[in-house]
Amino acid sequence: MNVLVIGAGVVGLAVARRLSLRGHDVIVAEATGGIGNGISSRNSEVIHAGMYYRSGSLRARHCVEGRRRLYAFCESHGVPHARCGKLIVATGDLEQAKIEGIYEQGLANGVEGLSFLTGEEARRLEPNLSCTGAVLSRETGIVDSHALMLALQGDLEDAGGVIAFHAPAERLVRSGTGWNVQVGGADPAGIMVDAVVNAAGLGAQALARATEDYPVARVPPLVLAKGNYFGCLGRAAFSRLIYPSPVDGGLGTHVTLDLSGRMRFGPDVEWIEREGYEVDPSRAESFYAAIRRYWPGLPDGALVPDYAGIRPKLTGPGEKAADFMIDGPAEHGLPGLVHLFGIESPGLTSSLSLAEDVADRLGA
Repeated sequence: MNVLVIGAGVVGLAVARRLSLRGHDVIVAEATGGIGNGISSRNSEVIHAGMYYRSGSLRARHCVEGRRRLYAFCESHGVPHARCGKLIVATGDLEQAKIEGIYEQGLANGVEGLSFLTGEEARRLEPNLSCTGAVLSRETGIVDSHALMLALQGDLEDAGGVIAFHAPAERLVRSGTGWNVQVGGADPAGIMVDAVVNAAGLGAQALARATEDYPVARVPPLVLAKGNYFGCLGRAAFSRLIYPSPVDGGLGTHVTLDLSGRMRFGPDVEWIEREGYEVDPSRAESFYAAIRRYWPGLPDGALVPDYAGIRPKLTGPGEKAADFMIDGPAEHGLPGLVHLFGIESPGLTSSLSLAEDVADRLGA
């Protein structure tokens, strides 16, 4: 088949790579001038183990399988990563019950390397930590997301695939047995292909509404949840990732590390109406309060605004978190078309597994 994948983030690149390796002719249409310029460049770069998600959900399935595939891919392709581990901590009875539930969910999801620790056991691992109990996840890690995307791009191009930059897809029109994709930019054109994969991230819903014969009622809402990050001055206080119990809309303001050992905190959850990435320095006050619940020794003046990302959520404040939504021919009845909605965390971890799923749904 001739396939157009829309969006050169980590999921779009993974899908395009998989289709190319299966022998198809693949073009990736990317609206910007480079890979990973959207959601994929503005996250925690965490390889998630898979203990948070409802058993049988797409998130649970693809996170666990995707994590296994991702570690193997990083090792075979020389992508910098570290299986550093994570502690999910409780600082009171209510949080203790939450993390016990996370532990049980992880076991149900087949997550390896989980242990339930007392507060004292957790402090032996991380002396700066204050908690009443913790879940240790040995399989959680971190990855250089840009190096990962470059490796995916390399495999795609080695298999004959190409990426067209500054090529925003604007409309999908059925034409015979295939699709005519209207691409804008400096040189507008129509591209005829057999199949289309919409991996446009924050733009996925708009493109779905611009798809001929695709029922508008199937397009889910797009709810923007901004996640702000703050860097931390001084030496890292922890050798593992530290997560509190989850909050509405996210996993709590947690400690993440990059591969150089630099410590940062975030993301929080800021519900917004329009896309914007500036970090408000005044949000540091809420960060100090959240972090000092599990790290009382956080010094005054240690936090500095870093960066922000936006999660393309399908549900809003107070609503139950939505699963990934993969809408393929079996669901909507249109051949050669897959729309991906709500691919937020753990989207990076899940990317290689999602790619297999999308290729299978296309019958590719």
